[in-house]
Amino acid sequence: MALLAPASAVPSTVVALAFLRAPAWACLLCFTSYNERLRICQIFAGVESPELEKCEEAFTAAFKGLLDTEINYDERNHLHDAFTQMTHSLQETATAQGSFEVAFPDAAEKIQKVILQLKEVQACIPPCGLQEVARRFRCRGCYSAVCDLPLDCPVQDVTVTRGQQAMFSCTVNFQLPKEEITYSWKFAGGGVRTQDLTYFRDIPRARGYLARIRPVQPTHRGTFSCVITHDQRLLARLYFFLNVTGPPPRRETELQVNFREVLRWAPREAEMIEPWTPSLGELLARPGTLTPSNQCLLAAVAALASATVTVLAWMFFRWYFSGN
Repeated sequence: MALLAPASAVPSTVVALAFLRAPAWACLLCFTSYNERLRICQIFAGVESPELEKCEEAFTAAFKGLLDTEINYDERNHLHDAFTQMTHSLQETATAQGSFEVAFPDAAEKIQKVILQLKEVQACIPPCGLQEVARRFRCRGCYSAVCDLPLDCPVQDVTVTRGQQAMFSCTVNFQLPKEEITYSWKFAGGGVRTQDLTYFRDIPRARGYLARIRPVQPTHRGTFSCVITHDQRLLARLYFFLNVTGPPPRRETELQVNFREVLRWAPREAEMIEPWTPSLGELLARPGTLTPSNQCLLAAVAALASATVTVLAWMFFRWYFSGN
């Protein structure tokens, strides 16, 4: 494929490269224009010189090593700047009557060093989710790509005894954007364990990534789904199958059940799940909470509280005895 093809052939060439993904000069094609490359070889070899074809072949050969290059998507502007600086440097070398056979390999080597210094592409973290932090730019085809993972995460089983509380944490093991994250919850009742969206209906009251149900009743048996979106773009769907165990409470009679239904004491299904703000005790009970730094912080708070109580007691006794 000729580097110095006529200008009218450039659009069709780019389209062919995008589909076949077989250019030996992939990164060069992505970050330089046809006119820039043409200008460089014209300065090196002359406008009408038979050396133009040889220049083209040398340019192509020098950048073969960048065919399958992948970079972090956020670093593409840095690489573009490096190629822009490279074209200026090659033009200066050509103007100074330098040799393109030496200049092109040197330029490709410098670009390779720049690529090695860029921020690495983050690995995709299975099993699910749209992971923008792992998006990469591929020189083979000049396009970006994200992890080839499903948006639906595997169903997690949660077993709770009747009358207790069920807690759900809508968290993923990859980094989410810092702003405009929205959490919404859905429920598929009837004891069904499913990821079929047609079974689910919205739970309007549930917001945030933490939620709980209390007290858990047999009617809560089913699949709960948490949907994570960023600026209305779906990032992941998490599923929790709640299995309720245990016998009914003692002295529970049919009359009592009907009485509760009449007075609406039992929570309505649309309001069965509520936002959850953990208490201090619940936070301390979570695994990994009492780290050495947190223990030092708790000790400092306890010492401050003790000193405050001591000072207040001393002031009280001083006031009391001075009055007597």
